[in-house]
Amino acid sequence: MRLTIFTLSVLLSLQATAAVTLPQNPLLLQRADPYLYRDATTGCYHFTATVPDFSALEIRSSCTLAGLKTAKAVQVWQKKASGPMSANIWAPELHRINGRWYLYFAASRVDAPFHIRMYVLSNPASEPTLGQWREEGELTTHLDSFALDATTFEHNGQRYLLWAQQDKARSYNSALWLAAMDGPTRIKGPVVKLSEPTLAWEIQGYKVNEGPAVLIKHGRIFVTYSASATDHRYAMGMLWADAGADLLNPSSWQKKPEPVFASNESLQRFGPGHNSFVLAEDGKTELMIYHSRDYRDLQGTALTDPNRHTRLRVLQWDAEGFPLFAPEQGD
Repeated sequence: MRLTIFTLSVLLSLQATAAVTLPQNPLLLQRADPYLYRDATTGCYHFTATVPDFSALEIRSSCTLAGLKTAKAVQVWQKKASGPMSANIWAPELHRINGRWYLYFAASRVDAPFHIRMYVLSNPASEPTLGQWREEGELTTHLDSFALDATTFEHNGQRYLLWAQQDKARSYNSALWLAAMDGPTRIKGPVVKLSEPTLAWEIQGYKVNEGPAVLIKHGRIFVTYSASATDHRYAMGMLWADAGADLLNPSSWQKKPEPVFASNESLQRFGPGHNSFVLAEDGKTELMIYHSRDYRDLQGTALTDPNRHTRLRVLQWDAEGFPLFAPEQGD
């Protein structure tokens, strides 16, 4: 019976997909680590991403996906001249929690460029491009180490934080960690490790699990993440847990052994990753937003090559209710 229900769901999903028209890719040039928030009331979109010089946080708003291509980028915050939050402003995410906007992002110091930690801004205005953004400070965790890519989600009345962080006692650059939140700017124990970079495809160039994104669907919590160096070897993997499971029990989670989305030379898609999920304009069809380059070999280094472009694709589903990242859709 479960298979029949999911098969019907997939058929309905495919019918909805046929009616969804996306703007031509790339959606936006030179915007990495994209995050797209859709207001469930108005249907309008708010977009943020890493800017090429890592200097500021910006938001674009539009009530259509196509409109994001020409929407004005409003700079809502700029890095400090020195001290915390003065360099490497990376991977912002925009969330609306209890009537207030929050921007989660990573930043370092001019005098220590890789002293990367997570920070939060908040804004009570009705729109995220209006009002004043207040610095809420560092989002501290159980470790004082390289930390980035915070995302947050709510499930069964509990808000969670999911992020990437280095464990100095281990040999990798970053693993994925999960904790319940005691308010939008702080976590509470316990902190659990969901995934370490141990698979061959996760340790190309660097040993990395980062950029987690959450999608709750078909009775499961899906987490996609990115791994390896941020060149053509960058790729996406996936974890999942049953929606009724204890999410803070690591044994609740399973991990696919192979990447679910990777470079495809025939599509000129290289190093896809750091995705997020959002509903299409029909309010039903799930989309995946991500970045990739359209050439294989870096122009400079991973940090100085600015040509990670934001792209969109429709997310499909298999007969078991798992997200389907193939067949290729000419993206």
